[in-house]
Amino acid sequence: LIFLIFFLNRKSGEPPLINGWIPYLGKALIFRKDAFKFLLDQQKKLGDIFTVHIAGRYITFIMDPFQYVYVIRNSKQLEFHEFADKMASKTFDYPALSKGQFPDLKENLHRIYQYLQGKPLDIISDHMMKNLQDIFEWKCSQATDWETEKMYKFCCSVMFEASFVTLYGRVPAADGHKVISEIRDKFIKFDASFPYLAANIPIELLGATKKVRKELIHHFLLQNMTKWLGGSKVVQARQDIFEKYELLGDYDKAAHHFAFLWASVGNTIPATFWAMYYLLRHPEALAAVRDEIDHLLQSTGQKRGPTYNIHLTREQLDNLVYLESALNESLRMCSSSMNIRISQEDFVLKLEGNQEVSLRKGDWIALYPQILHMDPEVYEDPKEYKFDRYIENGKKKTTFYKAGRKLKYFLMPFGSGISMCPGRFLAMNEMKMFLFLLLAHFDVELAENKAVRLDNSRMGLGILLPDVDIAFRYKLRS
Repeated sequence: LIFLIFFLNRKSGEPPLINGWIPYLGKALIFRKDAFKFLLDQQKKLGDIFTVHIAGRYITFIMDPFQYVYVIRNSKQLEFHEFADKMASKTFDYPALSKGQFPDLKENLHRIYQYLQGKPLDIISDHMMKNLQDIFEWKCSQATDWETEKMYKFCCSVMFEASFVTLYGRVPAADGHKVISEIRDKFIKFDASFPYLAANIPIELLGATKKVRKELIHHFLLQNMTKWLGGSKVVQARQDIFEKYELLGDYDKAAHHFAFLWASVGNTIPATFWAMYYLLRHPEALAAVRDEIDHLLQSTGQKRGPTYNIHLTREQLDNLVYLESALNESLRMCSSSMNIRISQEDFVLKLEGNQEVSLRKGDWIALYPQILHMDPEVYEDPKEYKFDRYIENGKKKTTFYKAGRKLKYFLMPFGSGISMCPGRFLAMNEMKMFLFLLLAHFDVELAENKAVRLDNSRMGLGILLPDVDIAFRYKLRS
């Protein structure tokens, strides 16, 4: 009856509603099965703006990328942080920041992201490069001949350890590698349940997930973190802020640290996998990127090999146009984030072309950039991997068009506006450095000829995982 009343009470100016016939669920099941296809089908039927009832929420989708700017710039009426705070506090088990007992904690934590930009970004990137080189050096010592490994497992192992040591410091015990591997294995178990937690499914229904989460959070208790050596300024600054809030318990602080770890690697690991996978699937891409890497080493007088330290400035990393284009192309193909905003009041959202959308307080607005990323009007043959898609006349290409008009937004793997990932610059640097060192040190090739597809269970949540792992092999370059 509630749904019928809502349907009959549609106001003037409200978009068409796709309600579904299952009470509460609405279109949740069909949306979860294939959000991309579902949204495209509705766009063909109803146009660029429509509302979908999904699991008790009424979400209005804006499908026209030229209208994105009107949603993004209305950050006062269309808020994101409260929604993100509620979801994160439930997923990672700490009290919501919006509660009155933690005044200004959200703002104080947000200010810390200055450590992931500018000069501080250079420092943390240098540490990441050194830690990646240590791990690759160890891999080099193992690879006397061809070594075969599973690619996702390899990316996960290297990126998790390098990121952990860069952010939180080294575990000084003799079995430091083993300790980080144990944390990683628990992390993978927790991460497998992340889509269900994000969908508001009680953790008690998810098997051992609650126990695993508790064990992970325990690693980040102060008495454990103080033993780790050489942690980053960004984590230290977060610790300093947490100490100012007496009502934030030791477990709560540890849960915040765990959430920060997930934010640092949860999407970077699968994104690194796809970047590597597509390069190995396309020999011409692999050759172009490797040539660019070799040329940079040669021009800066640096030698490759396990005994040589490679140093890259941010400017040098940024000038690797083929590497960046190949990485952007894989991000275009594997990212599936839903940019959500929540209406803070009843108001009329004014759009281009004298269009208006009447919104009620509490309504959700969503942008779904995967539709843009796979739009054949914007990207010719969007299902094909073209490693040089973001290069024009040897330089970075930043102009893309739809219907003859230049797009402001054409690649959105890191969200948009107030919800844009604050760690995006570090994430890009990390992935570039991983690929740089891999291709500088090793000959790499696929050891299996099988197709790896996107696993759609994380649609709307960031970078999609592969549906299967695939074997590859590597040996030291001569």
